[in-house]
Amino acid sequence: MSIRNLMWFRQDLRLQDNPALIAAASSGTVLPIYILDDVNAGNWKAGAASRWWLLHSLEALDKALGHRLWVFSGDPLILIPQLVQAQNISGIFWNRCYEPWRIRRDSKLKASLEQSGLEVKSYNGSLLWEPWQNLKGDGTPYRVFTPFYKGSRAKGVKISHFLSKKPALTLALCDQPKEKLDSLNLLPSVPWYSGFTQYFTPGEAGAEDKLERFVQAGLSNYKEGRNFPALESVSRLSPHLHFGEISVHRVWEAATNAGRMNVQESNAEYFQRELVWREFSYSLLFHFPTLTEQNLNPRFNEFPWLKDQHLLQSWQRGETGYPLVDAGMRELWTTGYMHNRVRMVVGSFLVKNLLLHWREGASWFWDCLLDADLPNNTLSWQWVAGCGADAAPYFRIFNPVTQSRKFSAEAYIRQHVPELAKLPDKWIHEPATAPTDVLSTADVVPGKNYPLPVVDLRISRERALEAYASLKDQQPEQKR
Repeated sequence: MSIRNLMWFRQDLRLQDNPALIAAASSGTVLPIYILDDVNAGNWKAGAASRWWLLHSLEALDKALGHRLWVFSGDPLILIPQLVQAQNISGIFWNRCYEPWRIRRDSKLKASLEQSGLEVKSYNGSLLWEPWQNLKGDGTPYRVFTPFYKGSRAKGVKISHFLSKKPALTLALCDQPKEKLDSLNLLPSVPWYSGFTQYFTPGEAGAEDKLERFVQAGLSNYKEGRNFPALESVSRLSPHLHFGEISVHRVWEAATNAGRMNVQESNAEYFQRELVWREFSYSLLFHFPTLTEQNLNPRFNEFPWLKDQHLLQSWQRGETGYPLVDAGMRELWTTGYMHNRVRMVVGSFLVKNLLLHWREGASWFWDCLLDADLPNNTLSWQWVAGCGADAAPYFRIFNPVTQSRKFSAEAYIRQHVPELAKLPDKWIHEPATAPTDVLSTADVVPGKNYPLPVVDLRISRERALEAYASLKDQQPEQKR
């Protein structure tokens, strides 16, 4: 074929159910490229854990493409016009991204390319609904999840007929060296990520395997089991979805089919509700692009956040003296992931018990999470802090001890905080209150081999309530 099309992979590192790739392949030879863009990303270039995943995901995609993926590092606004000219490109195809910085870059690039007479086609390869499709009756965006959820379910999900299909590709030859991916320098010099491979396999095949395991073994207990960090009742699909190694339509349809087949419609709906929360986050950041730095609720602009580097580092290192918090933070460091229930607990502890700014938590998660996703990360932290959409009420302060007991976190704590492994179940949630003989038998010495609590839960809760009460005299919250 004489027509040569440029397929620009971004957050869609898969062949199956990839609308831009299908369109590019249908009209000509395909030149597949990936560009690591740290230029336009600014503060939002991928964090360290995400870069590990990205490298291995690109390796998997390159292999699936017969090692014909071209990779570059730099500014697409410069690199793509150069490629167009050098490779005699007729059309450029990509799937849309929705982060504010990517929207600005892509809009500028598309306008420039079209001005040069080139065909530029973009598609939805990431979401169930575009952010401008699920709006209130007056055309404004939802700021509360439940109406958003009801509105989306009323619209329904249109499942692509390409779900299980990979396009027939005629690929342009790749004249880059075998070591092309190494040139991106995605791995940090210290291999702290060595434990990631024990839990995840980046790439399209890894995503399919993770989905299959979940619908067979996790979905049947999802509604209740998702709250128990020691159980395997969550999908762990979030990194695969973030990098687009599997389409959200494929995940939605698999959950629907598994629910019907096993009479588990309720569990399937609860899981799909989490997928809609992901859509809600994308919608909010699309319509309110300053939320990465600003509170959705402006009353919180005057919130009396503290600055305490010692407390922040204790939280980051999992050395707070509260086992569930510490287990979550250590799970994050060693695996690049954290159970969702525990994310809420460690988030609440940071912003309410420690009174540290939600942006401190968002920044740490951005660097350490394999599934670091700008809309989800931003809006979830604002939710926990109480300043975002559908925010947790100011008086909802997760007690890490109560949560640990309620959701049977004993095995989870023993896995990630091994110095407490010998403690009986009764005392492992709050070792600071355990009798001396129990601690001695378990080889636990508070303040030496396990830290004393960095704050008192009752006192810090009262302090947080006072801080939230101080907002009552501020300007009223904007109508939702």
